[in-house]
Amino acid sequence: MSEKTPRLRGALEGIPTYRPGRPAASGTAAYKLSSNENPYPPLPGVLETMTAATAKANRYPDMACTALMAELAERFGVPVEHVATGTGSVGVAQQLLQSTAGPGDEVVYAWRSFEAYPIVTQISGATSVQVPLTEGEEHDLDAMADAVTERTRLIFVCNPNNPTGVAIRRDALERFLDRVPEDVLVVLDEAYREFVRDEDVPDGISLYRDRPNVCVLRTFSKAYGLAGLRVGFAVAHEPVAAALRKTAVPFGVSQVAQDAAVASLRSEDALLERVETLVAERARVSRELVAQGWTVPESQANFVWLRLGERTVDFAAACEKAGAVVRPFAGEGVRVTVGESEANDIFLQTAAAFRKNEL
Repeated sequence: MSEKTPRLRGALEGIPTYRPGRPAASGTAAYKLSSNENPYPPLPGVLETMTAATAKANRYPDMACTALMAELAERFGVPVEHVATGTGSVGVAQQLLQSTAGPGDEVVYAWRSFEAYPIVTQISGATSVQVPLTEGEEHDLDAMADAVTERTRLIFVCNPNNPTGVAIRRDALERFLDRVPEDVLVVLDEAYREFVRDEDVPDGISLYRDRPNVCVLRTFSKAYGLAGLRVGFAVAHEPVAAALRKTAVPFGVSQVAQDAAVASLRSEDALLERVETLVAERARVSRELVAQGWTVPESQANFVWLRLGERTVDFAAACEKAGAVVRPFAGEGVRVTVGESEANDIFLQTAAAFRKNEL
């Protein structure tokens, strides 16, 4: 038998592995605060819609996502031609890379930010240009603008940023966009937009309208509680949206996901009620952490961030032992999803005990 193996692309060598949040182990940890999931089930009526859709699982889904596209266009007041869907916002992000960048091109983003950015960039064959966050855990927008070269094809701006939760305000973001060349695509990744309460943080769709090089990413995985269905979307001007439709995996978004997303968009009152509950819990968790003596960046997402450095792994282990799994980034910090109040209490008690032992 030949020892030769199929030749694969060199761009895949050394590619970082996406690490999902660890689940709560049976009999060990009761709560999973590691994946920024919504702790609530699908919105009222959505589960019934999903169940009905499964009866037609023998048929392919609507490849054009016609009903969902129309619903999104109406909901956000944009032309339907400016909408594109995909398998979660990360799936759409990968389509954006396929559409814009290849070997020799560069992709700029803050670091640390969403861990899928280096993965999808390397898969495309492009080169990542990572710009460190400021000491205040914010995007260094001036440094990001300075990092743009003639080889830059795309810039990711995660707002609010994952995993720090810090959001960029309008004036700073508009100044940055004014500095970016018109032929460089800026992707405003707004997976946590529904949790933003700072009125100075702009809705990216308001910025895209008169900027053809701005694309906005959104998802149904977080606030809408449909993480398991994998459905996200982009709002962008026609050339970009058309490219996204060309690079989409055929039939990638299931009919169950499409119908559930439409039903969720029509249940906005219930959505806002749930989001307000999580926002209130976020405020409580942040307030108590600060009272314990922790430095906590102001989060506009559904999680909080603690920069722990070399203590990160030990802190995560303490949380898991107490009954709540958090998301460690070794050597940097932990991201903790705002979950059920009982789960948040376990995390806060663990944080207090950990800090007391350090003093």
